Amino acid sequence: MADFLLYALAAGLVVALVAGPLGTLVVWQRLAYFGDTLAHSALLGTALGLLLMVNPWWTVLAVALLVGGILALLQNRPHLSADSLLGIISHSSLALGLVAISLTGLRVDLNSYLFGDLLAVGPTDLALIGVVGALIAVLLTRFWDSLLAVTVHAELAAVDGLPVLRLRLLQLLLLALLVAAAMKVVGVLLVTALLIIPANSARPWSSTPERMALLSALSGAVAVVCGIGLSLWLDTPTGASVVLCAALAFVASMGLRKVTA
Repeated sequence: MADFLLYALAAGLVVALVAGPLGTLVVWQRLAYFGDTLAHSALLGTALGLLLMVNPWWTVLAVALLVGGILALLQNRPHLSADSLLGIISHSSLALGLVAISLTGLRVDLNSYLFGDLLAVGPTDLALIGVVGALIAVLLTRFWDSLLAVTVHAELAAVDGLPVLRLRLLQLLLLALLVAAAMKVVGVLLVTALLIIPANSARPWSSTPERMALLSALSGAVAVVCGIGLSLWLDTPTGASVVLCAALAFVASMGLRKVTA
């Protein structure tokens, strides 16, 4: 197998395996729009990287972490509607990123940022994705029970002495890390899809959160393998092909569940 295929497969599998458990928490807390907002902010990070002439990966991570922190601090403000706040930040950061990229004067292939360029993943990209994936996995393992408690019932978790605000901030920061890692795999516009589609495919077949996280990770991994194969076969965008395979798996899951119910 060619090296570029091995790099693509490894990067996609790392992202899918950590997106599964994190997506489980996102779906249960109905935080899909939070992930979408962080993903849109990644384009602003890309523009800053081009302007500063540094690796855009680092500026994407910095902007996503900053936006995640702002969301965590503002989401409970009574005078700010959560959906309005998310809409403002999401579209503003996306528009600002597009304007900033146009002002750089550089000829930039936006398709690779918007929809990913998985087959262009190199050794350096794979190393960064691997480190971020390992960090997310370690933090999820360490704080899984606490994050789950906040997801199920935040008020009860607070009564039990858990630092709810810090745990919510941690979850948003984990989402920011995943966005930075997944941008190369599926692109800015499709990151959230890799979070929520496999998790929703696994939900009808899961009796426990842990089972849902495992099945979600497996569903995402299968989507990555099938998406890469589809992209090579039909010469389609790899990130979009991965998400399409995940969507087909969701439809199959719902259909099979309806038949067996």
